[in-house]
Amino acid sequence: MISVIIPMFNAEKMIIKALDSIRRQDYDLTQFEIIIIDDGSTDSSKILSENYRDTHSQLKIKIISQENGGVSKARNAGLKAATGRYIAFLDSDDEWLPAKTKTQMKFLEDKKLNIDFITCLRNGEKIWFPYQKNKFNLARITLRKLLVRVDGQTSTALFKRKVLENTGFFDENQRYSEDANYWMKVSKNNSMYILGEELVFTGGGKRSFGASGLSANLLEMEKGIQKNLREMYQLKRINYLEYILFFIFSKLKYIVRIFKNSV
Repeated sequence: MISVIIPMFNAEKMIIKALDSIRRQDYDLTQFEIIIIDDGSTDSSKILSENYRDTHSQLKIKIISQENGGVSKARNAGLKAATGRYIAFLDSDDEWLPAKTKTQMKFLEDKKLNIDFITCLRNGEKIWFPYQKNKFNLARITLRKLLVRVDGQTSTALFKRKVLENTGFFDENQRYSEDANYWMKVSKNNSMYILGEELVFTGGGKRSFGASGLSANLLEMEKGIQKNLREMYQLKRINYLEYILFFIFSKLKYIVRIFKNSV
């Protein structure tokens, strides 16, 4: 069973497309457990989701309603309700391409590869430094690589239940760069990889920083990134010199992002 966790807040324009993208997977639909967390929506998102559940009996859909608490709290509610041996995230404004589940599961189920957590590309992405593909078209994810460049958008992730068991939950007090924070914690005890294949379409194809949603607030995103860096240093996963170097590197990237979004 694969538990698919969908945090939803005022997503009436996209939630059906997200759900349809699961229904169109080239995979046994009975193996999906879809958990929608309605995070205090004030539009018709919940009604649309309920109608979809009632008219698509081939899919196991559960809807959890809660007061608005942010995406981390919503994902945690989904993680706590998940019963699957595998877990996936799908944001309500994203879509999986039909081959996503089958392709990623092939790698997770290959005992010779010993992969715990796998992401993929989206929106025409390529694999860039510091990641490097091997003969299986996979690039390994490590903490220090994540501190240079966070690849593996949330909706691209599929992982074994052991990841949840040895990592825990999202930081509910963090609203920006919360996915990167979780990936960094996951990297401590798990084997993580990016698959160099485009299997997800996110946010209507918009770029990741400065275009829309939470990531449009570049200053707050930078604060979230710096929080992640401090946390990794406090947990002694990087040393002081590394902390200083990554701090400077992050500030330079922030300046570049500000410039790019001003022209």
